[in-house]
Amino acid sequence: MAGRNGRTVRDLRRGNRTAVLQRLYFDGPLSRFELGPATGLSSGSVSNVVADLVADGLVEEAGSVDSDGGRPRTLLRVAPHSGHMIGVDVGETRVRVELFDLALTELARVERPLAPQRYDVDVIVGHVRDGVAEVLAAAGTEPELLLGVGVGVPGIVERTADRGAVVHGQTIGWDAVPLEALLRSGSQLPDTVPYFIDNGAKTLGQAEMWFGAGRGARNAVVVLFGSGVGACLVTPEVEHGRAVEWGHLTVRVRGRRCRCGALGCLEAYAGAESLLSRWREEGGRPPEGTDEETALTAMLAAAYPPGDGTADPVALAVLEETAEYLGAGLSDLINLFQPERILIGGWAGLQLGSRFLPAVRRYATMYALRHPAEKVTIDLGRLGPDAVTVGAAILPLADFFNRGGHRAPPAAEDRLPAWRAALEDRAPR
Repeated sequence: MAGRNGRTVRDLRRGNRTAVLQRLYFDGPLSRFELGPATGLSSGSVSNVVADLVADGLVEEAGSVDSDGGRPRTLLRVAPHSGHMIGVDVGETRVRVELFDLALTELARVERPLAPQRYDVDVIVGHVRDGVAEVLAAAGTEPELLLGVGVGVPGIVERTADRGAVVHGQTIGWDAVPLEALLRSGSQLPDTVPYFIDNGAKTLGQAEMWFGAGRGARNAVVVLFGSGVGACLVTPEVEHGRAVEWGHLTVRVRGRRCRCGALGCLEAYAGAESLLSRWREEGGRPPEGTDEETALTAMLAAAYPPGDGTADPVALAVLEETAEYLGAGLSDLINLFQPERILIGGWAGLQLGSRFLPAVRRYATMYALRHPAEKVTIDLGRLGPDAVTVGAAILPLADFFNRGGHRAPPAAEDRLPAWRAALEDRAPR
């Protein structure tokens, strides 16, 4: 029966379960007494919901604490092994697949390197399919126990009624690739296991906002600095966690040609691929036959030699120029969205790390308006190179919370709004 606001008793119960699960997840362990004010539910409702969740195996006891003059209060937490998620990072140098329990503890991982500038759809689909099977086998996890598979990809993702998630990855040569349908074709996973596919910068942003350096912020920009660059915006003025093609903002009219085909994109100057190309063009010598990560390590060693070694002036100059372009690009985000925090992640951003950050901060402040620049902090992300896979695993986890911990998947067309709603209510209190 539906109430005046259209919500049924079933909706109310699911909402109550969601509230208790989320508070235990982010703030637990908590007692039943503490859950009341934390969720806004009555003591009777808390007792009923907790009893249901314990019966379902989703919540378990986690010790006790003394109370003021009464019996010790039993603490509760979300049971870590009551569900599993898989996170996949389809990066531009490798495909990484990780299996997590409900507490996002890694249980198994598989990595497959990708040949430079080779993003063959069939190869990547095969890597993901095989990786999913391998991590499940390594951990001895039954596929039926999966809450879902989250996948972070380069490019724009749209959901269609007939083909599921479709990826438009212009920089990697993907034109309307029906990735979800391809992953399901020939997959050994049951049809009841949902796939959640989104932009890699967005999954990075979700991970940092839930568990990393963005926790507690309402306005943030999370930057993915890898072969190219992208960003995820989290502000009240836009959808929570909106990925933007920031790397294709024009920073120089009639400038270098970007791999997207346009001239003067930020990514043509600030991505690791372009950084190494410019070093080579200026006379630098990146090691031949190595991947970008190894080549960037060599560039950093040349620019910042250990001990009393002589620095390579060309490498230093290219890194300084890259820092200026990146800072200028961040200044546009500062002026447009006035974030509290800007966080830089991705393998290249983390590799450049603290040596690179002071120059980026300096240029961002130089090019931005003074008032918003005084209010923003620019730091590195805290979750390391696995942040995209963690963020990808959050997608099925958020959907699971939104459904009140019920495993039965919703209709495909309802799935995307469900996990977005959960993400919007994610913040710890």
